[in-house]
Amino acid sequence: MLYPDKRPKSPWSLCTVVCKWTYTSDGGWDDSFWKMIGLEDLVKDKYEKIGNHVLSPGESVGKGLTPEAAKDLGLPAGIAVAASLIDAHAGGLGVIGADVKGYNLPCENEPITSRVAMICGTSSCHMGVSETPIFVPGVWGPYFSAMVPGLWLNEGGQSATGKLIDHVVRGHVAFPELQSKAAASAHSIYTYLNSHLDLIKKSLPVGFLTVDLHVWPDFHGNRSPLTDLTLKGMVVGLTLSRGLDELALIYLATIQAIALGTRHILETMQAAGHHINTLFLCGGLSKNPLFVQMHADITGKPVVLSKEVESVLVGAAILGACASGDFVSIQEAMAKMGKVGRVVQPNHEHKRFYDKKYEVFLKLVEHQREYRSIMNSF
Repeated sequence: MLYPDKRPKSPWSLCTVVCKWTYTSDGGWDDSFWKMIGLEDLVKDKYEKIGNHVLSPGESVGKGLTPEAAKDLGLPAGIAVAASLIDAHAGGLGVIGADVKGYNLPCENEPITSRVAMICGTSSCHMGVSETPIFVPGVWGPYFSAMVPGLWLNEGGQSATGKLIDHVVRGHVAFPELQSKAAASAHSIYTYLNSHLDLIKKSLPVGFLTVDLHVWPDFHGNRSPLTDLTLKGMVVGLTLSRGLDELALIYLATIQAIALGTRHILETMQAAGHHINTLFLCGGLSKNPLFVQMHADITGKPVVLSKEVESVLVGAAILGACASGDFVSIQEAMAKMGKVGRVVQPNHEHKRFYDKKYEVFLKLVEHQREYRSIMNSF
């Protein structure tokens, strides 16, 4: 939030003002934006009320940590403080630049523009960079130097991912049974569900269990690539069964729907000009092996998981290491500090099944819009 009359004239981060306040590194503040939203007084006196000092992420701020802040934090006064990044952007910085030599990945010896960082938690962000600006329908950006200096950023997103999985699982009538059995086995509810799916799959691949169960995941509207906040969630293929098997299946179908939504975003980005061949995942959902494998299988792309699970903190550390002078550039720091933990390859034998699931996925939203049109005509 802005507090024009009270906040000190500390510098802004380029990431924040470019992504959220229509600032550009070559043109500065956009006066027409402030006037459009009724805050034209902020333009007066060369932006005296909000300041006009903008730093690139990783640049050193002022003279470092002030004595007051140092005392509160238990750190030395004067220690370098870096211009910041938005949290998801820091996560992207923490994974997308890792050195992948020796992992037999398609992005090896390719520019960083062949990668997309996915920050997966309550919601998910899909961060891709390009050397020239690419305008992608339904995907935010392009923003210059908003994450990686010198590159343009596009940011896709899903408004509810981890939150949607929680909603579906905890709202099911069999959730108390799941909770009890997971506690008895000393596992999380999601580890237990993953194990239960392995038990009921028999000779089938786990993902094939949803051959007649399909989910459209926009229970909280669609951010990318359809940008339609009025869209609703859909489930096709329900029965009267109320047991743990059915809970496990709707959990699986929901994870698949989120991965199908990622495929929709990636295909839209690629149609606009991006060339993406590898996914880099971080965030809470990246700790779920089923979530990761479904993203690999459904997108057909390998998934790289960071050695350090808290990639947002790695991104923040990269900024600090640049501000302190330990690295001369963000790119050098990313390559040295971002480490590959594990690579999950797609199972290409399952491609035809997931192509069919994706065909159904796109039909779901098409049908939802048809139903809306019918009801709007009464």
